[in-house]
Amino acid sequence: MIPIQGQPILTAAGMRGAEARAVAAGTPLAALMERAGRGVAEAVRRLAAGAEVLVLCGPGNNGGDGWVAAATLAAAGHPVRVAALAEPATDLARAARARWSGPVATLSEARPAPVCVDALFGIGLSRPIDRAVADALAAATGGASLTIAVDLPSGLSADDGRMPDDAHAPHDLPAADLTLALGALKPAHVLQPAAARCGTVRLIDLGIDARSEAHVLPPRLLPAPRPEDHKFSRGMVAVVRGRMAGAAHLAAAGAMHAGAGYVALLGASLPAPPHALVRRPFDDEALADPRIGAVVIGPGLGRDEAMRGLLDRVLASDRKLVIDGDALHLLTPERLAARGGRMILTPHAGEFAALFGVHDGSKIDAAREAARRSGATVVFKGADTVIAEPDGRALVATGASGWLSTAGSGDVLAGAIGAALASGTGLSPLDVAATGVWMHGEAARRLDSAFVADELAAALSDVRALR
Repeated sequence: MIPIQGQPILTAAGMRGAEARAVAAGTPLAALMERAGRGVAEAVRRLAAGAEVLVLCGPGNNGGDGWVAAATLAAAGHPVRVAALAEPATDLARAARARWSGPVATLSEARPAPVCVDALFGIGLSRPIDRAVADALAAATGGASLTIAVDLPSGLSADDGRMPDDAHAPHDLPAADLTLALGALKPAHVLQPAAARCGTVRLIDLGIDARSEAHVLPPRLLPAPRPEDHKFSRGMVAVVRGRMAGAAHLAAAGAMHAGAGYVALLGASLPAPPHALVRRPFDDEALADPRIGAVVIGPGLGRDEAMRGLLDRVLASDRKLVIDGDALHLLTPERLAARGGRMILTPHAGEFAALFGVHDGSKIDAAREAARRSGATVVFKGADTVIAEPDGRALVATGASGWLSTAGSGDVLAGAIGAALASGTGLSPLDVAATGVWMHGEAARRLDSAFVADELAAALSDVRALR
C-alpha cells in the first residue's frame, strides 16, 4: 500500500488507456488483474490480523479482482468467504472465478464477517446501484469492523466526485474505512463528496504507465533563508486594504508568518500590533516600489466603484498578483487574460461561480477550464482544493481540516500564497500556489480544532520551521 501524496490521478478513460499501453507493451490484462487481486489480498491479510474476511464480488472485472484476492487469501490459509451479486460477466472475471474452490453465497444471504471487502463495482459503473443491492451491501458492511473497497466504494462515480443524483438512487451508501486504488488514483478518491466515502485511500501499484497531468498535492515547503538573505530578498508582499480592514490584516499576517521578509499594508490604517507590519497609503508611488515581489488584493476589498477603481490601478501595474475575495466579483476571465502576467486567483465556490459561471464535469475539469480562460493559476478552494494551470496541469489537496470553515481562513491563504509568490525562489506559479495551499493545510492540521484565522496565520510559523 502506497501513500497517495504526489500520485497521478486518472479518469476511467485515462485508466483504460494506461491498461491499453500495458497490453501493447506485453502485459496482458489477466496479469494486471492478478497483480490487483494479490495486492488487495496482501493489504487485507495485514490489516485483518487473522480475522475472518468476507469478499463481495460483482459481475465485472472489479469482481474479478475480488475473486483473485479471495483465492489468494485462502491459499495463504486465511479464513475467507465469498458472496456474489451475480455470475461473472467477462472472460477475465470468469477465469478469476474458476480459481475459487469454496462455497459462494448470494449477496442477499451473505453473513457478515469482521472484515468486509467490497469488490462489487469499480470505475466502470455508469448508473446508480439499485436499492436491493445497496441494502445488501449495507447489511454486509454494517456487520464488519473494517470495510475495504477495491478501487472504489460501490456506487460512486469515478470521474466527478459526485454522489448518485438519480431520484431512486440510494444516498445512504456505506462508506469504506479504506479504499485500495488500483494502478492510479481516480478523481472520486480526492474530490468531495465521494472522497469522504472512500475513507483512507492507498495505492496498489500495478506497474503500469499511469501518466497524467493531475496529481495529488505532495508536501511543499519554501527553502529556509540563506545567510546572505535580507528582508527584501526573502520577499516583499504588499497587501491592499479595502473596506474590511480585518481581512487585509489577516492576509498580511498570513504573508508574514509564511516567511515574507517585508509586508506592507497599502491603505489607511491606524498603528497597531504587529508593529512589524509596515503601513503606507495606497498611491502610485507605493505601488511602484520596485522591491515589491507580489501584491495581494481582494480580501475584504468591497465591490463599490471606489474599490473597482483601486483594483483597476493594481491591474494596470506589472506586479505579480494574488487576487482573492471581492476582487473576483469585479473581474471577467477575458479581462484577466488580456492583462497577462503572473496571477494567482483564489476563489471559493461562490466566487468561482461569479467569475466563471456554474461548471459541469469534475472540479478538476472546472479549475482547468477556468485557468485556460483567464490565463491565470486558479486555486479553487474547498475541502478538495484544486490548483490548475492554463496548460492543464493540476494538483488536488486532500485531507483538509473541516475547521478551516471559519471566517478569515481564505484571507490567510491569500497571504501565504503571496509570500511564496514574492519569495524569489524561482518557483513556477503552480508550485507557488501549491506551497501556499500545503502550508495553510498543515497549519490547520497542527491546530487541530476550533481555531480562528488569527491563530491559523500564527501557526504558519511552525510549518515554516519544518525541514
